[in-house]
Amino acid sequence: MNSPALDTPALDRALTELRHNAASWAAASLAERVGLLERLMPRIRDGAADLVAAGARAKGYHPDSPWASEDWAGGPWALAQNVAARLHVLRRLAAGRSPVPARSVHEQGGRTSVDVFPATGWDRVLLNGYSARVRMRAGITAEQVRDHAAGQHRGRAQRPGVALVLGAGNVAALTATDILHKLYAEGHVVIAKMNPVNAYLRPHFEQIFAEYVRHGWVRFVDGGPAEGAYLTAHDAVDSIHVTGSDRTHDAIVWGTDEHAERRRREDAPLIDKQFTSELGGVSPCIVVPGPWSRADFRYQAEHIVTSKMNNSGHNCIAGQVLVLPRSWPGTERLLEEIRRVLRALPPRADYYPGAHHRLQAVLAAHPQAECHADDSRILVPDITDHDDVLLTGEVFASALGVVRLPGETAAHFLRHAVDFANTVLPGTLGATLIVDPRTERAQPAAVESAISELRYGTLGVNSWSGVNFLLGYTPWGAYPGHTRQEIGSGIGFVNNAFMLEDIEKTVLRAPFAPAPRGLLTGSPSLSPKPPYFVSHRTGRITLERVTRFTTAPGISRLPAVFASALRG
Repeated sequence: MNSPALDTPALDRALTELRHNAASWAAASLAERVGLLERLMPRIRDGAADLVAAGARAKGYHPDSPWASEDWAGGPWALAQNVAARLHVLRRLAAGRSPVPARSVHEQGGRTSVDVFPATGWDRVLLNGYSARVRMRAGITAEQVRDHAAGQHRGRAQRPGVALVLGAGNVAALTATDILHKLYAEGHVVIAKMNPVNAYLRPHFEQIFAEYVRHGWVRFVDGGPAEGAYLTAHDAVDSIHVTGSDRTHDAIVWGTDEHAERRRREDAPLIDKQFTSELGGVSPCIVVPGPWSRADFRYQAEHIVTSKMNNSGHNCIAGQVLVLPRSWPGTERLLEEIRRVLRALPPRADYYPGAHHRLQAVLAAHPQAECHADDSRILVPDITDHDDVLLTGEVFASALGVVRLPGETAAHFLRHAVDFANTVLPGTLGATLIVDPRTERAQPAAVESAISELRYGTLGVNSWSGVNFLLGYTPWGAYPGHTRQEIGSGIGFVNNAFMLEDIEKTVLRAPFAPAPRGLLTGSPSLSPKPPYFVSHRTGRITLERVTRFTTAPGISRLPAVFASALRG
């Protein structure tokens, strides 16, 4: 079958309109930009159920399925939370205040960090016990952090421009939040090319962004590689952001012909524009040995399976390698609980293109692997070869590998685990560290050293690192140091509502145990089991209520949210 012809006149028209209107967006006042976001919220709320239903049907289940909780979390709630975060910061600026409160910036041991979450009272209520701190690059002072934050809204000249967002095909909110980043953090109008995998979301996005579309500040287009190649090379495009794989980046920048490798060696790119990217990798979950209870094993197994099975593993931040202590008696207990959770989940398909092929490659490499569904939900419980398929590339499907490392104490194990994650696994987007409070109190230096030394742009401590994407305030991107010649997990940070510069990593902390059990484990909070857990019995309805609360906060809506969350 022949591919449809490339409709270059339509693409040219969209770019011409954006170019014509770029100056009006650059000149828009802060009050106007705030008003646009305020009017965006009701459109998110009104279109939320339809957006979720479209995603659920495309993935092969009913919108009332328990799996649809991920469509609420990664769709309308993530988008609403991102908008709420931007509104909070922009309203501070409009009131004449610094975007970053002075009390949130700290200097200690020669390094500067910024507390970014919780930022509001509602944050403290809805995600009680969660906190996020951004660690700045070496040499950056507190004064520089405060002076540079949100500089584009504080007098720094903004040049009008047109940005191309090459949308992600997996998580609904990704394309939308990337558009907001380009608009509000970089001051560019946006042409967003939908990914063919989820192009069905286009009418929903056009409705949500209707006011921006009407002003000529945002345009949506469809298409595949041909349209993407045409747009990336177009003279009217000033900057590009892509969510995808390193292969996608390299095809754009170096080409795919016989001269591509020479161009890379000589640093002679086909596309030499401002280029940011989020490209995934192999994400580890490191479990520190400690005195866990039976309930701890059960809860953390649900946590680990969630990091793998959310969206069937079709996430750039999906947990792919579980790093366990070889001599810890809890290792086998944890694996047994993980098997129990995998077996209990309702059926679903690994829907993303190429998933079946990638899972078959895992099974070919591991004929004795455990399948807890038909050729999926694969568990490889003991990987010993560093050239293993699960350690060398992103599977982007429902396969989890286990690596066992030595270490008689938590400190010894952490040294091995950090070295393994930093030197063996490709990618630097995100990692998860699970450590119980008693062990951290006993060996604080070892835990803090691991947090400091892990070279990942997002680190979740007792939280799947993917939660960082949802919060809006928390910068989202790879650990700095990649170049276009060695792109790794990408360059630059998005979301980042405080518009911080010189970021090294974000560290998100969550309670080790949910309420009320956390009171007994040294991690007190009011947060029950998170509704995004794949094992949450009322996750879908809870996240629907959280979404509606986020779009229009009010104390009267809280009882229904908490009642639903506690039933889960």
